Amino acid sequence: MIAAVDEFILYDDMQYTRRDWRNRNQIKTPQGTQWLTVPVKVKGKYYQTIRETEIDGVAWQQDHWKAIVQNYRRAACFEEVAKIFEPYYLGRTYTHLSELNRALIEVVCRYLGIQTKISNSWDFQLIEGKSERLADLCAQAGGGEYISGPAAKDYIVPEVFSRRNIRLSWFDYSDYKEYPQLWGDFTHGVTILDLLFNCGERTISYMKYRPDRAQSLVR
Repeated sequence: MIAAVDEFILYDDMQYTRRDWRNRNQIKTPQGTQWLTVPVKVKGKYYQTIRETEIDGVAWQQDHWKAIVQNYRRAACFEEVAKIFEPYYLGRTYTHLSELNRALIEVVCRYLGIQTKISNSWDFQLIEGKSERLADLCAQAGGGEYISGPAAKDYIVPEVFSRRNIRLSWFDYSDYKEYPQLWGDFTHGVTILDLLFNCGERTISYMKYRPDRAQSLVR
């Protein structure tokens, strides 16, 4: 999705949700998929934004990198990609979840040559209303089209966007091409690190992006 847009806004002013993809992802192992979870500090019944969510300790960094090495060291592009990502696990510390997520998103984009502008939602004025806020963020960024993940169909009101002459599009995550993968039958829904370790710079040939953006991504 980041590769398909001109500006990608990290919407971290929304409520932190438990058992979501905010602080965890899956890798593939000989025993199947395994969750790598970043421990976070929560207040009461999660009455906090993603932006406010603090990381609990640093031990997870060693644990995650050890699991990554154990399960991907045989991958075709492991050494090349590991040199880029190891410092983000073992050479830095992070206080907040948003800080970690942005750092990892940015390093993936740099590696793949994705030059999309990445902004934070707190760079903008935020109004009330779920759909209204999203449409207004798009308008403030000067956008004429808002591309959303399909899960947002449960709450987005399309008319809010049409009233502002903003096109609403839904990103399609289905029918991704299978790529060479370790450990048996192909498994969808794992971290992009799985694709990077197995395919390296060929990763972009397995990604979805708009035809008018393709030339700028292919190196």
